[in-house]
This record gives sequence, C-alpha cells and structure tokens, in this order.
Amino acid sequence: MAVTLTQKHPNEALFGGEKPFPLIPACEHFAGSEKLILKALSLQDSIGAVFDITCDCEDGAAAGQEREHAEMIVHVLNSDVNKHKMAGARIHDYTHPGWKLDIDILVAGAGKVLSYITIPKCTDISQASEMIQYVQKVAKENNIDRVIPIHILIETHGALKQVHEIAALPWLQVLDFGLMDFVSAHHGAIPASAMRSPGQFEHKLLSRAKTEVVAAALANGVVPAHNVTLDLKNVETTLNDASRARNEFGFMRMWSIYPTQIQAIVDAMKPNFDEVIDAANILLAAQKADWGPIQYNGELHDRATYRYFWEVLQKARLTRVEISAEATAAFF
Repeated sequence: MAVTLTQKHPNEALFGGEKPFPLIPACEHFAGSEKLILKALSLQDSIGAVFDITCDCEDGAAAGQEREHAEMIVHVLNSDVNKHKMAGARIHDYTHPGWKLDIDILVAGAGKVLSYITIPKCTDISQASEMIQYVQKVAKENNIDRVIPIHILIETHGALKQVHEIAALPWLQVLDFGLMDFVSAHHGAIPASAMRSPGQFEHKLLSRAKTEVVAAALANGVVPAHNVTLDLKNVETTLNDASRARNEFGFMRMWSIYPTQIQAIVDAMKPNFDEVIDAANILLAAQKADWGPIQYNGELHDRATYRYFWEVLQKARLTRVEISAEATAAFF
C-alpha cells in the first residue's frame, strides 16, 4: 500500500536531509573504578536507559596503570553487563603521555560499542583536532566504519577563546563545560565559592563562559553539557543546578558524579508535561494537514514551530515522559 502524503514522518517532512541534532540522554554519569562502572551499569539497567556512563581514564586510572585501566574498560563494555550500549570513556589530556595509548586500547577493543570519547583540557584547537584525527586513524586501522562521537571539555582560556571553531570539528557530538579547572585557571580572580551555586551561575566571567559554550554548541548542531554539582547527596541542590543550567543558559545535558544526582538531572532536563501534550496534538494535526499551517488553541503553527515540537516529543520519549498512544503510534 502506498504511503500517502499525510502519513509523512516529521523527520522526512521537516528537515530535508539536514544533519539531525543529536538525541542523547540528558545525564552523563562519571565512574572511575571497575566497581563504580559496574554499579553504574547495574543502575542503568534498573532505572532505565535514561543516562549515559562515562568510564574515566583521566582521573580513574592510577599513575602507571593506564594500560590496565583502559583494558578493564574494554572488557566491561564488551561484556553482557553493558546491556544498553550507553557508555563512553574520558581519555587523558593532550599533555599526558598516555592519551594515544588510551585511544589505541579503547577504539581497537571497544570501538563498535563505545558511545563516545571525551577529550579533556585542550588549550588549543590544534590539540583537539590532532586527537580526533588519531581516533579516526585508529578506527580505520581496526575496520571500524562507524563515527565514534567526540565530546570536548571547554575548561581552559584557550579552548574558550576558540570555542566556535572547536564546535565545528568533525565527529563532535557534545561540548562540555568544565567548571573547576576553568575557575582554577583564573588564578584567584574567581573565588572558590563560584565553584558552587549561586556563584557558578552569577559570576560574570562564568556566566559569560557558559553562554559562549552553549551558543557555540547549538550553532554547530552540538549538545552543550553542564558541569557537575559538588554537593553529592543533596538532591534538591542538583535539581536546582540542573534547572538553572537548562532554563537560564540552555544546557541540554549535565554531568553526574554520584548516583543520587542522576534522576534529579533527568527530571530537571526533561520537557514539561503540558508542553509534551501540546507537542503531540500539534504534530498530529500538522501531519493530517500535510505539514501545512494549522491553528491550535487560537495560535498559528507552521514548519518552524513543528520542528521545535518534534524535538520536544523526541526528548520526552528519551526521558520517559508519557506520550499519548496516538502520537506514539504515528511518530515512533
């Protein structure tokens, strides 16, 4: 049976071959040791695939044990415990002698299941570019034909100065803002109190940096990710930080460093339920109108708003916000 025009899917009707914006979880949970990685994978399995896991080579590996640590990550990611295939790894920075070894082991051993590679502490775009090229080289040598998404930490003066150029690098999926290293790089000009709220959002140098990271990311179709909350066990603090990051600055993802932070971040980042209902109703009506203009609750909607609401609906599905059965059947 031929598909009619009114059955055209939003991806086909609204984007016309454009590069799709990455649809990835709103929370990224860091785990360093094998014990914590396994615990995170178990939690991912129990509460659902609503967060990514970053296996940390940079801070997780003891000095002199970089090879063993990377090999452990490869073993875990290739095992049955990695059920959702939603785990990446942070490698060492450009100045560390082990960064190429990290890539050699991770890409060769787990390149087919690795969700992403996070690159920290670049001070110049040339460093980031060289590291990405090396990932691509190792992938090609190991017959891995998929794009391995790259995440880059913006946490130095040099990286912030070149953030728009960095955001345009190949294979890039996420720009992360690294608060603590960025504050430290200011030699006391930013007080330590600004490593937590409200200072991290209100200090002029930090608000300017966060705004630049988000603007550069979104202009290049890349997801902006917010730094951690230092208060590990106060869920309300994490929820408030994630809400401010999302609603005031436009961050669409945030780091977690403690299990209780995960759900708070997801809750803060997920779409409003009323907006999800509107999105479903608007898109269903638009599909019936062959994606031409419609009226909904007395307001005009067309392709510009359809694109917005389609992303709302996709994010709702990713964060497990309830979507009507009719919209689910039509779009998913």
